[in-house]
Formats: sequence, C-alpha cells, structure tokens
Amino acid sequence: DYDLTHTPMFNQVEGLVVDVEGKISFANLKFMLEGFLKHMFGDVEVRFRPSFFPFTEPSAEVDISCIFCKGKGCSVCSNTGWLEVLGCGIVDENVFKAVGYKKVSGYAFGLGVERFAMLIHKIGDLRSLFDSDIRLLGQFR
Repeated sequence: DYDLTHTPMFNQVEGLVVDVEGKISFANLKFMLEGFLKHMFGDVEVRFRPSFFPFTEPSAEVDISCIFCKGKGCSVCSNTGWLEVLGCGIVDENVFKAVGYKKVSGYAFGLGVERFAMLIHKIGDLRSLFDSDIRLLGQFR
C-alpha cells in the first residue's frame, strides 16, 4: 500500500542482542525498546501486540501513541490513536543452532528508517519524503 504511513519499499535498521549465558528474556527486550522509544519520541505510551515473524518466538508488533494527535485519533493513525513503529521478538533457538551457537539466547528488532524520519520530524504524510519537490527536504538542513 502507498498511503500516509506506508510505502511499497523502505529501508530497515535491524538489531540483534545475544547473551552467551542464555538469560535474555522478553522482559529485557521490552525494557530496552520502551526506553528507546521514549528517548526518541518523548512522553508516548508503548504497547506490544502479539505477531508472527519467522525467526522469533514470541514475536510482537510495537506501537506508540500517536505523536500527531496524542492518542485521540487522526488521519495519520487511522483514528486509532496508535502508530506501529517496529517489530521484535525472542530469537528462536533453532536460528542460533543453525549458525553453531549453543546455550545462547537473544532478541531482535527491526524498524523502518522512513517511518522514524516521518515521526521524528512530524511529517504528516510519508509520501512527502518521496515527492519530487525537494523543498520539503530543504527544511531539515
């Protein structure tokens, strides 16, 4: 889909944390991501929704309360009050086994660069980043 918050292509940043003692838990992942999102976006609510990703279990989609309407509902958040910002999960032990790691655990996450740029700079329409009119980009010098 190509709309206010989605484009047919995007750039993604991925993170992977591995603990050689095998003690990483979803609580560790949640703590880190909540801290990161509050650092990036300020006073936002964060929620985790169960989801499916092939290499993590459990997996979750992570949303923040809409920074445009403060959770009241607007066109950017499709009147839900929430914006999806990343996906995450605990790395399946078979993934580690496939690369020769034993007795380790970890978590992974991925976020779209354009979505974060849109939110950080409070651009109400992601498509603006792809328009041929470069005046939008000029304001971020």
